[in-house]
Amino acid sequence: MRATTAKKERPQRTLRIIGGQWRGRKFHFPALDIRPTPDRVRETLFNWLQPRIQGARCLDLFAGSGALGLEALSRGAAEVVFVEQQRAASVAIERLLAQWPAAGRARVLCTEAQRYLSGHAPSAFDLVLLDPPYASGEIAAAARALEHGWLASEARIYIEHARRESLPALPASWHELRAGTAGAVGYHLYQSGQTGASA
Repeated sequence: MRATTAKKERPQRTLRIIGGQWRGRKFHFPALDIRPTPDRVRETLFNWLQPRIQGARCLDLFAGSGALGLEALSRGAAEVVFVEQQRAASVAIERLLAQWPAAGRARVLCTEAQRYLSGHAPSAFDLVLLDPPYASGEIAAAARALEHGWLASEARIYIEHARRESLPALPASWHELRAGTAGAVGYHLYQSGQTGASA
């Protein structure tokens, strides 16, 4: 009798929703090379966004675990588009959305961010979440592409990066509203267009 070796499945990882209608709800995502935004940072970000998240159209461009986009949905976003190139991660987000009451408010696209942005913007987004893999060099290219019809007037753009790394040059029309650090993470909230607005 031939011996067989059972494949070990990589354990799933768990996150929880910080606020909104799904507050406290836990969800799992595959043990891929994904670095979810820490709870503390997510809480700070959505406190900043609280006056604007209700009814917003959001783009979670490097979705990973989907934590940022799910948090936006929980807090009343009208729509979230999740863009994630890893098939296992995008499938996990789709399955989760099928179980949670988010019908008609979310779409998941398994594609590269730059490929998605090279297409025609379906309509402008009020909030864009940019949290690419560290040291990937994706932020600058994504920022340039977003300037071509992807951003609503005075849209908010969230950027997360390794604290030890400087941000690249961003569009001149973007103005920083808030910034913070937490451990190895640096995070910023920008507004496109006019200056002087609050978060």
